[in-house]
Amino acid sequence: MYSAEPGPHAAFYVVMNAGSGHSETELRESTIRNVLQEAGRTCHLEVVDDPAKLGEIARRMATQAKDNEGVVVAAGGDGTINTVAHEAVQQGCLFGVLPQGTFNYFGRTHGIPEDLSEAVRALLDARVTPVQIGMVNDRIFLVNASVGLYPQLLEAREHDKRQYGRSRVVAILSALKTALGRHRPLRITLDTEGINRKLRTPTLFVGNNRLQMEQVGMEPLATTLEEGELAAIAPRSVGKLGMLGLLLRGALGRLGEAENVIAFSFKRLTVKHARLSPRRRIKVATDGEVTHMNMPLEFRVVEGRLKLLKPAGPPESVPGS
Repeated sequence: MYSAEPGPHAAFYVVMNAGSGHSETELRESTIRNVLQEAGRTCHLEVVDDPAKLGEIARRMATQAKDNEGVVVAAGGDGTINTVAHEAVQQGCLFGVLPQGTFNYFGRTHGIPEDLSEAVRALLDARVTPVQIGMVNDRIFLVNASVGLYPQLLEAREHDKRQYGRSRVVAILSALKTALGRHRPLRITLDTEGINRKLRTPTLFVGNNRLQMEQVGMEPLATTLEEGELAAIAPRSVGKLGMLGLLLRGALGRLGEAENVIAFSFKRLTVKHARLSPRRRIKVATDGEVTHMNMPLEFRVVEGRLKLLKPAGPPESVPGS
């Protein structure tokens, strides 16, 4: 039987995204190794240079963590954290996070420091906390999942980041460019708890992160996440100017005041194409990673499956974006 808390000598199996530069990657790697070595803890660390190998490496490291009663740790952005968390759930091993992304919604929500040295030290006396995850078909998501315009936005953002560098300013400008470009609205049917509704929308966004919901001004939905549900947001088709207005409201934390937004919480949601749609597969973004999935999509909440090492004691405040 796997122990509820890590032992005092539990090893850490760290999966680290290589990031944007060689020197930066070396600094991060040495920081992780040095902090754990000073604490007398064993560290097995693998740097992922090829994103295509991330899942394979995460699976191997999670398996080793389970077999040796250690902790598998994700060092990277939300996409890396998602992949490693998936394997932690599959193996049933303990899971730690060293946030290194642009927004770090998952880490910030759970009080994990964004400073790497502090985050590593926080692992040493962290307590195991069961964390809710979302599922869409067979993929998990910790922060959000979406279809329609949002996956297109993410693909454009990654392209712009490779060209102009990783920053929140680049991410915001890229989002504006995509939202004001040409895109085809989704025509879908939503089925939740026996209630059916047809919807024409540029995007369907499903959230699983309290901080993100609060930042866009959806406080009531943030509360439902704490009660074991997921949050769905779908703007009605409003044209380019209307979409720009919705983006500005979200940026200002006032999306909840918009009249052209459908929002509700749920435990299970089925998404189907409208009858006239010929497409059977659709782009789905989960925590920033875009894949193709077969329709219909089944969204559901799963409670307590992810055993997160959360820093002991609540943080005094959550850093702003």
